[in-house]
Order: sequence, then structure tokens, then C-alpha cells
Amino acid sequence: MKLLLLTCAASLVSCASGGNPAPDAQEVVRLPFVAGLDLFVPIPEDNPLTAPKIALGEKLFFDPMLSRDRSVSCSSCHLPEYGFSDTTAFSRGASGRIGVRNAPALVNRAYGRAFFWDGRAASLEEQVLHPIRDSLEMDLSHAQLARRLRADISYRALFREAFRRDPDSTGVARALASYVRTLRSGESPYDLAIQGDSAAMTADARRGLALFTGKGRCTACHIPPNFTDELFHNTGVTARSAARTGTTLRDPGRGAVTGVADHTGAFKTPTLRDVARTGPYMHDGSFATMKEVVGFYSRGGEPNPHLSADIRPLHLTPDERADVVQFLESLTGRQFSRRR
Repeated sequence: MKLLLLTCAASLVSCASGGNPAPDAQEVVRLPFVAGLDLFVPIPEDNPLTAPKIALGEKLFFDPMLSRDRSVSCSSCHLPEYGFSDTTAFSRGASGRIGVRNAPALVNRAYGRAFFWDGRAASLEEQVLHPIRDSLEMDLSHAQLARRLRADISYRALFREAFRRDPDSTGVARALASYVRTLRSGESPYDLAIQGDSAAMTADARRGLALFTGKGRCTACHIPPNFTDELFHNTGVTARSAARTGTTLRDPGRGAVTGVADHTGAFKTPTLRDVARTGPYMHDGSFATMKEVVGFYSRGGEPNPHLSADIRPLHLTPDERADVVQFLESLTGRQFSRRR
């Protein structure tokens, strides 16, 4: 059964005029209000949301045709029931190749900027094409992708409806980005509580919220309502992983993109929306549980020459750490609770 994620799903939106109108004549989809998310969704002027693009993007997202050996789709590494993330530290791509970073959750990336763990993509349109051509992921060139889609009569029809042209990589990027922008999560127990429903959160979760915003100083990086600052920080995860494995292997993270030494080992602050569903955690998937993550931050991360200034020991007690975990559980929204 088709995944109907939002009330703006493509099947429910009609075009302003009959037939197959040109893209600029199609009715623009307005994303519906989601409780707790009062943020502005940036939509590029050259890629307005339309029903045909969202429908095409959804079909592409779940289609293994986008990989060289037709074995994996976008959804193979970004599973809806897990906040559009993976359940393993490193995802398996085409030909069984293994990636080198944990697949980030796609929930609420509509609000994001500078995509990937290292921020190397400036827009969703740029980001969605990287995995398709990456040799460790889908391993399909843009030219091969276009030829494959043009050979499929159903895709030719969908691209003509959405863009008035045959399939190409630009259309793929715009359709996938449009679909990803609909993947929003809110209406969590936390959201209901701050809107006045005193029974929505447990007492443990309420204590955890107080710690999250107070002693834990978590909001220095995880700023409500999307619980991210969209910036990059070195928390010592790479240094910890190297120490545990006895290696000198280092992932430079943001530093490889900017060339700035102080950015070495810095990675994007992920949203905490649906975080209970998106383990394992961190850019290398090295933490299996939220309990481990909270314990790591309570200890002050892992010392290294580029550790961010905000990362220092919190000295949370075991009970306090448990309460923070309960608060994080309360950020689980309602939108993606069912499998496709």
C-alpha cells in the first residue's frame, strides 16, 4: 500500500487546470501544519512543491532501479519505520559494498541546511544525487540513470507530467528533494505537553526535559523545535572509536570540506526528532543506544585537540541520565509509526 505520509500526499492534490499542465501552471502544494514545528520550510524558487513531483519522488525513493545492480533503493538505507534512517552502523550498497558513515535520518531535513554529516551539499537537490553516483552506495552515473529511466514507459509519463520533459538527473534531484521535504515529524508527546496536555509526558520525561535544558546544557546544540543548530561540532566520537579499535584511522568530517584545521572531526548536529527510532547513533554508528550516547556526553565526550568548547563533563547521575533518555523518547512523532 502506498505510503501516505501527509495530508498533502500527491494523490490528494489536484492540478489547477485539467490534463497535464506545464510545471509552472501546476498547483503548488502547501505543507500542512505539524504540531510543534512552527519553522519556515525553505523551498527553492526553481523547485516549488507540486503533487506530480512529490509522487514521482516517492516512486524514485523506493525503486532499486536507481542502483547499478538494482539491489538497493534510497529506502534500503532510509527506512520509514526508523525515522528514515538505517538500523546498522554502515549501510550495504550496490554489489554488497559497505559505506563508511552511518546513514543520517531524513526526518525533518526540510528544515535543514548544509547536508550530509560533513555538510558538503548545499541543498537537498544536491544531496539526493550523491548516493546515486557514489560507488559505495548506488553506483550509477547520471547518464546511466537517465538512460534507464527513459527506457521505462511509466517514468517517461511521470517526468512529463512533473516537468514536461523526459527523465534526466535534474528532474530526479528535484523530485526526490520534493518528496524528502514532506518527511516531517512532530505531534510527539513533548509537543502535546508544551501545548498544554499535562498528561502527554511522563514524570520521568518532564524531569529529563528540565535536565536537557538545564544541567545537561543539551540545547547549546540541540535547539528546539527541531532540536538541532544545523552546525558542526567535534564531540570526540572519532577519537573514541580510534581509541577503542587501537587504530589511527580518522574521519576529518567537516574539516575535509572547509580545509580549516579546527573543523577536524566535527560533524553535523542531527535532529533529535524521532531519535528513539534512529539508532545506532553518531556519524559512525558506534553507539547502539541512547543510554550510551547520554553517558558519553555526561563524561564530557572524548578528549582530542579539536574538541568543541561546549563539550565538557556534565556529571549526570544514573537516574538523571535515565530521565534524559525518557525525554528523548518523548520526541517520537506520530507520522511514521507504520511500515510502508
